[in-house]
Amino acid sequence: MMGKQIRLERIINRNTKRTIIVPMDHGVTLGPIEGLIDMGKTVDQVAEGGANAVVGHLGLALHGHRMHGRDIGLILHLSASTSVGPDPNKKVLVNKVTHALKMGADAVSIHVNIGAESEASMLEDLGNVAISCMEWGMPLLAMMYPRGRKIDKENSPEHVALAARVAAELGADMVKTVYTGDPDSFRTVTRGCPVPVVIAGGSKKGTGATMKEIEGAIEGGAAGISIGRNAFQFSNPAKFVAAASHIVHHNGTADEAIAMLEGNK
Repeated sequence: MMGKQIRLERIINRNTKRTIIVPMDHGVTLGPIEGLIDMGKTVDQVAEGGANAVVGHLGLALHGHRMHGRDIGLILHLSASTSVGPDPNKKVLVNKVTHALKMGADAVSIHVNIGAESEASMLEDLGNVAISCMEWGMPLLAMMYPRGRKIDKENSPEHVALAARVAAELGADMVKTVYTGDPDSFRTVTRGCPVPVVIAGGSKKGTGATMKEIEGAIEGGAAGISIGRNAFQFSNPAKFVAAASHIVHHNGTADEAIAMLEGNK
């Protein structure tokens, strides 16, 4: 597992054991949205703010990562669907681990919607990718979302804990999932998952609410964050990431991070 350990240190701070990941895979799902028109510029901005890694499809590796500026870890996303497809919850593999290695990726990621009609095929893909990652020493980030007819509330602690545990059971090295809303309920997720858990940012919201979520997640045992639109669509992405880093890597408070964003600290 030496290869995995070496690569994990490129995307997780070796001192804090936490990470700030900025997903930028939205181009396939939603198209060229605000903040991702110039991917190279955005990568430079979040790297300047102190992000540990970015997530993206092959296009990010080809057209936006490590072009200039500070270095930052690359997590190559292997699954996809579009928002206009007949079933956006059905993710299919569009890349493979061996190609990610050739592209210089530090890790790969795959998206699974627990409870979706296509859950079985996505779980099969997760298992196969996890085995391939073990063979090649490549870290695997599993993006696990409770979504489907039986899911009445996507951030239900019960559903989120199941989603996170499934990823760990099938071989993921790190899990990205939704925040349950408070530290106590999220602690049931992190305690029940033997690998690091990071929270997703979801749709764009107020920075104050985002910082409060980050603070609560860290208190609840999260190993960091994987926040996209709330970071790269902020007026100053570097400043947003630096404020988030104050909480994640320096155990600061949400109020202190908010003050940083408002220019008072």
